[in-house]
Amino acid sequence: MSGATVPLASAIHHDAAPAPHSIRPFIGIAAVLLGALISTLFTRVTSFGLADLRGAVHAGYDDGAWITTATTVGQMCVGPLAAWLALVFGTRRVLLVASVIFALVSALTPFAPNLPLLLGAEFVLGLTSGCYIPLTIAFVLQNLSPKLWPYGIAAYGLNLELSLNIPASLEGWYIDHLSWHWIFWQGTVLAVPLIACNYFGIPRTPVKWEALRGADFAGMLYLSAGFSLLYAAIDQGNRLDWLNSGTVNGLLAGGGLLVVAFVLRELTAERPWVNLGFLLQRNIALMVTILVMYRFVILSTIYVIPQYLTSVQNFRSLQVGDVLLWIAVPQFLIAPVIATILRFVDPRYVLAVGLFAIGVACILTTGLTPDWASDDFLPSQILQAFGQSAALIALVLFMVRHLKPADALTFGVLLQTARLFGGEIGTGFMATFVRIREQIASYLVGLHVQSGTGAATTRLAELTQGMLARAPSTEAAQGRAASLLGSTVRAQANVLSYIDGFTIVALAAAAMLVLTALLRPAPAG
Repeated sequence: MSGATVPLASAIHHDAAPAPHSIRPFIGIAAVLLGALISTLFTRVTSFGLADLRGAVHAGYDDGAWITTATTVGQMCVGPLAAWLALVFGTRRVLLVASVIFALVSALTPFAPNLPLLLGAEFVLGLTSGCYIPLTIAFVLQNLSPKLWPYGIAAYGLNLELSLNIPASLEGWYIDHLSWHWIFWQGTVLAVPLIACNYFGIPRTPVKWEALRGADFAGMLYLSAGFSLLYAAIDQGNRLDWLNSGTVNGLLAGGGLLVVAFVLRELTAERPWVNLGFLLQRNIALMVTILVMYRFVILSTIYVIPQYLTSVQNFRSLQVGDVLLWIAVPQFLIAPVIATILRFVDPRYVLAVGLFAIGVACILTTGLTPDWASDDFLPSQILQAFGQSAALIALVLFMVRHLKPADALTFGVLLQTARLFGGEIGTGFMATFVRIREQIASYLVGLHVQSGTGAATTRLAELTQGMLARAPSTEAAQGRAASLLGSTVRAQANVLSYIDGFTIVALAAAAMLVLTALLRPAPAG
C-alpha cells in the first residue's frame, strides 16, 4: 500500500508487537489461523452440500449454481479491502465484527425460505469470512520472531490443506448423522472460540482516522467490484458455455473495464491506494504466477479425484472424504518437518522438491482405470500431501523474505486474491477441459461400438444373455444390455478424461519448476 497508508503500516507493526514471555500473541495467532480455517472450510462444505441446499429452497440446478458463487464473490469483494480496514480500524475490531456477524448469519441461514434470501445470506457470509485470510499472514509475522516464521507459515499451510480436504467427510457426516443445517451451524459453533481468541489475544489499537483523509475510495471500489464481476464470470463460465452466454460476456466486460479503470486510477492518482510497482518486481511477479498455478495443480486432489469417485464409482461425500483424508492427515507430521528444514535450506530448493513430488504423484495417477477405488490412490495421495505442503510453505516463506514491514498487509491481500483467482481459473479451466475430453472420448469409443466390432458384439451378446432370466422378452433383454453397454462407454470416457486432467496438472507442475529456476535469491535483510 502506498500514499497515506504506508507510514501507518509501521505503526500497526509496532502496536502489534508482543510483550516478552506473553501468551497473548499466540492466542491472537490461534484466532487468525482459526478464522482462515473457517473461511475455506465453509466454502468447501457448501460446495459438497450444494444438492441439499438446492433442495432446501426448491431451486433448480441452474438457479442453485449461484449459491456457492454468492459466497466466493463476497470473499473476493472484501479481500482487497480487508487489509485497509485493518490498517484503519485495527485487526481486532475488523475480525471481531466479522466473526460476530458470521456467527449470527450462519445460525439464521438454514431458515431462509427461498433462494433470493439464501443468496443474500451466502454473500454476507462471504464478506465476513473473506476478512480472515488476508490478515492471517500479516498478523502471524508481526507477532512471531523471524526464526519462528517458518512454523507460523507452516501452521497457515496446514490450516489451508485441512480446510480443503476434510469438508467432504464433514458434509457426509452431517447428512448421515445430523442434517444439512449443520453446513451453516458449524460456522456458529466454530465462531465462539474464534471470538474469544480475537477478544483476548489480539491487542486493541487506536483507530487511524488520518488514514481516512484522502483515502483512494474510488480505487478500492473499482478493484473490488471488478474482481468480483470477473470471478462470477469464471465461476459460471463452464455451466453457461463461456462466450456463448450473454451473462458471462457482460460480467467479463464489466469486470474488465473496472480493472482497467483501477489501473489508470492508481497510475494517475496523487496518493494511490496500491503501489503497482511492488507487483512488477521480477521475483514478486514470478512468485504470484507460481501461486496462481499452485492453486491449479492442487485441483488434482480437490476436483479431479472427487469427480472420478462420484461419477465413476458412485461414491457419496463421506466415502470421497475418506480418500481425501490421505492428503489432510499427513500434514500434521509433514508441516513441522518442512518448517524446520526451511530454517536452514533455501526455500527455492524446497519449493522445487515439492513441485517435483506433485508432478510425480499426478503421473502415478495417470494409470487410472475404472476399477480404482480408495486404496489405489494411497501412494499418490501421500506423495501429493508432501508435495503440496512443501511447495506452499516454501513459496509463502520465500515471498515473505521479499517484504518490508509496510508491505505486510498488502501481501495478505495479494495472497488472498491470487488464491481465489488461481483456484477459480483452475477450476473453470479443468471443468471445461474434462467435459470436452469426456465428450471426445465418448464419441470415439462410441464409434467402435456402433461399427459392430467383434469385441462390442461379443460384449452385447454376453450382457443380453445375462438379462434374459430377468427380462419379460428378448427385446427387453437386448434393450437393457444396450443400456448397460452405454453406461460402460460413459464410465470409460470419464476415466479417459480424468487421466487427461492429471496429465495437464503434471505439465503445470513442470512449468512451475521452470519458473522456480528463474527465481533469484531473496534480498538480504
